Amino acid sequence: MRARGHGAARRRVTVGALIAALLALPAVIGALPASDAAVPAAELRSRALATDSLGFSGYAVSAGSLALPVTDQLSSVADLFSNRTSMRVWWRGPADNRVDVVTPAGETGTHRGPGATWTWEYETATATRAAANPLELPAPPDLLPSSLGHRLLSEAVDSELSRIGARRVAGRDTLGLRLTPAAAAASVSRVDVWIDAGTGLPLQVEVVEKGARRPAMDTRFLDLDLAVPAPETTAFTPPPGASVREGREAEVVLEAGRRVRPVELPAELAGLPRRRLDGVPPGIGLYGSGVTLLAVAPVPHDLADGLRNALSASPDAVVDELGTRVAAGPVALMIVQPPGRGPYVLTGTVTLDALASAAGRLPDLVNTP
Repeated sequence: MRARGHGAARRRVTVGALIAALLALPAVIGALPASDAAVPAAELRSRALATDSLGFSGYAVSAGSLALPVTDQLSSVADLFSNRTSMRVWWRGPADNRVDVVTPAGETGTHRGPGATWTWEYETATATRAAANPLELPAPPDLLPSSLGHRLLSEAVDSELSRIGARRVAGRDTLGLRLTPAAAAASVSRVDVWIDAGTGLPLQVEVVEKGARRPAMDTRFLDLDLAVPAPETTAFTPPPGASVREGREAEVVLEAGRRVRPVELPAELAGLPRRRLDGVPPGIGLYGSGVTLLAVAPVPHDLADGLRNALSASPDAVVDELGTRVAAGPVALMIVQPPGRGPYVLTGTVTLDALASAAGRLPDLVNTP
C-alpha cells in the first residue's frame, strides 16, 4: 500500500510540474533573446508606416495609469487610459476592423467601417452608431500597438528617433525604436515602439512621462496571426431585437464650437504650431504633432461644471486667476470660464507650465484683473 501511495504521489508531483511548465511557457518564450538587426531608425520607421493596411488578428492588452479626472459623460475614455484593457482584434484595414474589449462582465465590440463606427454591447443587446467625426473620441482600436505606434511615428522627425535594441513580443523578434519628443512643452520623455522584424508591424508601445521610470501607457500584442480576417468577421448589422441608438459624444465639442462666438486663437501656443483640421469650427484649436498635442475647445456649461468639480477635487489641482488645472500623468487638463464668455477646456500631452503659458496667451479666456 505504501508503495502504491508513494507512486501516486510521484505521479501527482510530475503532473503538477508539467502543468506549471506549460503555464510558464509564454513567459519563457517572451524572455528568449531576440535577434537584432542593423536597421537605421529612419528606415525602421518607414517599415512601420508601410504596414497601415496589413491584415491580421490577435489578442492585445493595454495598461494605463493616467487616472483622468473626468465627468460621467467621458468615463469610457477615462477607462481606456486608466485601466487594463484586454482586446481581441480582427484587422482588415484602418476603415475595416473589429476590436472586442473583454471584461469579467462581458464583451463590447467596436466595428469600424466606411463612414461610421458601430459599438455592440453584448449584455444589453445595444448597438450604437457613430458617424465619422474630425474630433472622434479615442476608442479601443486606437489603443492597439499597431494603431498607436503608426500614429505617433507618422509625425516624428528623424532627429527624434533612435534605435534601442531588440526584444521578443508575442513570440516574435522585434526591433526597438525610441521617439524622444523635441518640443519643450512635451510632458512625455520618450515613446518606445517595438516593431516586428519580419513585417514592420508595431507590436508594443510604451509611453513614459517626464520624471518617471515606468510607462504611463503600455500596449502590446500577446498573440498575433498575420492572416487577413474574412469580411464577415469585421462587418456589423444590428441583430433583430437589438436596441439601436445614435452616438453623439464626439459631437458635443463640435456643437459648442459652432454656437459660441469664436475666440481669436493664435497661430502658436506653448511653442506648438496650430494644425489645420477640415470640418472643425474656428473656435476649436489643435496644436503640435505626434506625441505632443494641445487642444483648446469650448464645452457646454454642464460638462464644464462637472469637469471643474472633478479637477478641483484632485489634491494636485492648481487654482489661480488663469483657471483650474491638473496633470494626470502626461495628460494635462484645464478649465477656464471668465464672465461673459463660454467655458473652454485646454488639454493635451503638455506640462502644466505649458498649459498655463497657453492660457495666458488667450486674454479673452482668462480672468485677468
